[in-house]
Amino acid sequence: MIIPVRCFTCGKLIGDKWEEFARRVKNGESPEKILDSLGLIRYCCRRMFLSHVEVIDDLIKFYERRKEAEEE
Repeated sequence: MIIPVRCFTCGKLIGDKWEEFARRVKNGESPEKILDSLGLIRYCCRRMFLSHVEVIDDLIKFYERRKEAEEE
């Protein structure tokens, strides 16, 4: 879904760093170096980024299909 605003474990603000992280990973940079440069040094904060899965695009497809089926 959407990256949480704060780390679940330590409470550090992380939501504002997601877009830059995703952009830089897409450009081929190492996630380890990106997380270091963003100041995310705790394992709990790193976990939030490395284990996050964007599923909103997949969910929208199901919603659109359901809406089409209701219109028929």
